[in-house]
Amino acid sequence: MQQGQRPAGVKNEAFPEKTMIFGLFRRKNNNQAIVDRQYALLTAAARMPEIYERLNVPDTVMGRFEMLSIAMILFFRRTRSSAVSGQEIAQEIVDAFFQDIDYSIRELGIGDNSVPKRMKKLAGMFYGRLEAYSKAMDTGDTEALALALTRNIYPESPAPADMSGLASWMIAAESHLSALAEEEIATGSATLPPVA
Repeated sequence: MQQGQRPAGVKNEAFPEKTMIFGLFRRKNNNQAIVDRQYALLTAAARMPEIYERLNVPDTVMGRFEMLSIAMILFFRRTRSSAVSGQEIAQEIVDAFFQDIDYSIRELGIGDNSVPKRMKKLAGMFYGRLEAYSKAMDTGDTEALALALTRNIYPESPAPADMSGLASWMIAAESHLSALAEEEIATGSATLPPVA
């Protein structure tokens, strides 16, 4: 082994989020059916037409990335209080999300040499959003959440759309997920609420 290399399977304790993303293709998935079912439910929720029609999320590639990130973040936050199996499922779902992104980037014809750089950038964006949204959601601050959403969804717009509806939906979605039985998390049956 070369100096500085970490043996396979050893976690990166300094940067646990990096272990999640860069351990992506080495992970043996023992919960595949559960992960597939839960991932399908989360992606379906992120694609609800009402989100794009009524909550001011642009129906673009980046708008879809934002909503998929939000769905993953909501589920990830719910599993913080779950048993180990729920946390493992959340880990595998986030891994599946990044595998999906990797596949989509390659399908768009982006060269193999630039895919890792793009993946690293998107992973940074995801974890930045997780931190920013969690900070607002931990205190139930819908206004701060709306501001964070605006910064991320409309980063360069001189007149960004109002994100208060999306922020309110996220707070409601978190309450909805918190009320779900642990069995729904463990079996990959958790849903997100419709747009009110």
